[in-house]
Amino acid sequence: MADVASVIAETVRRERGPILGGLLRLSGSIDAAEEAFQEAALSALEAWRDGAPENPGAWLMTAAKNRAKDARRHHAIARAKAPLLAEDDVDEGENIDTVTDDYLRLIFTCCHPALAVDNQIALTLKVVCGFSTEEIARTFMCSEATVSQRILRAKQGIEGVKAAYAIPERRELDARVLAVLGVVYAMFNEGHIGRTGPLMRLNLQAEALRLGRLLCDLLPREPEAFGLFALMAFNAARASTRVDSDGNAILLSAQNRSQWDKELLREGLMARERARTLGGRGTYVLQAEIAAVHATAPTWESTDWAAIVTFYDALDTVAPSPIVKMNRAIAISMHRGPKAGLDALKEVARDLEGYHLFYATRADLLERAGKDPERDLEKALELATNDAERRLLRDRLARIGTRH
Repeated sequence: MADVASVIAETVRRERGPILGGLLRLSGSIDAAEEAFQEAALSALEAWRDGAPENPGAWLMTAAKNRAKDARRHHAIARAKAPLLAEDDVDEGENIDTVTDDYLRLIFTCCHPALAVDNQIALTLKVVCGFSTEEIARTFMCSEATVSQRILRAKQGIEGVKAAYAIPERRELDARVLAVLGVVYAMFNEGHIGRTGPLMRLNLQAEALRLGRLLCDLLPREPEAFGLFALMAFNAARASTRVDSDGNAILLSAQNRSQWDKELLREGLMARERARTLGGRGTYVLQAEIAAVHATAPTWESTDWAAIVTFYDALDTVAPSPIVKMNRAIAISMHRGPKAGLDALKEVARDLEGYHLFYATRADLLERAGKDPERDLEKALELATNDAERRLLRDRLARIGTRH
């Protein structure tokens, strides 16, 4: 039974978005779609007792659709919270002119402009992507209580303005783009460095890249869409070199650049060039520019740190945040030396006091400056949750201890 439960959990996590996207067309309500999906997952516990079906995802989709159809017929689930689509108006095979991919359509639907952008993203990550409150809190660098309040406010906001979860028309897309890009970026980041377990969740990275390509096709004149895709492509290209055969993390400075995915790098450079042509200087375009400098440097030593500092200066103007300032301090340390980096890092010490990478960063700069990094490494280890990152920090502590 334990094995069946793990198969169900994996299937639910992998298929949640596509199935919910299909259910939305049947029910016309996110709440109804989510209810049907949850009921189907619970029914699998009993139905799969003697073994999982050959195609668990298809089984779950069929079961969820049947429950959604039952709910629609009885008007028992969706009527209380959202207008129901009339049964005669629903065509499971219809082609939506604006967004044809079920998963992307669902993200656009949840990112309702009646809500604040952060609340749109939090709600969508919870409902559509199935992120835990803890994972969403990590995305926003805030407490779980704050995230819970954002999700609650988002649901209340939708109900307060009596806004149906309706698939937006093309003229309505622009008001939702910023939040949709934020959702896709959060998906990719969770796949890039998972909260727990292995360093990466490659299937989540792949899905974010797929959605990024669709967004570029859907929004051919939106530079931020191309900037986001370029940023994800540059980072995903390094996936095979970020861990060794035992799953231990390998720092960028030690990665084998000849093994980076050349096709993804090419796609990233093309998207970056398209963003430039469109005059993009937004958050994702600037981050893509930074990633491109790393992606095109033949070696770690030949990295153009002056260019990276310049891009971080621009990013800190467009979208200032403690994380941007921390990364800018790293670039400054590589360009002007560890002391300059430590001075720049002081600005965010209070803002990032609960962030493990702040302490890991400061430890690195302290060590390069000839000072003892042990206390910061211990604090980083205390806060880190990813297994691969924790092993890397333990190795650094052991090396420091041996040297001392």
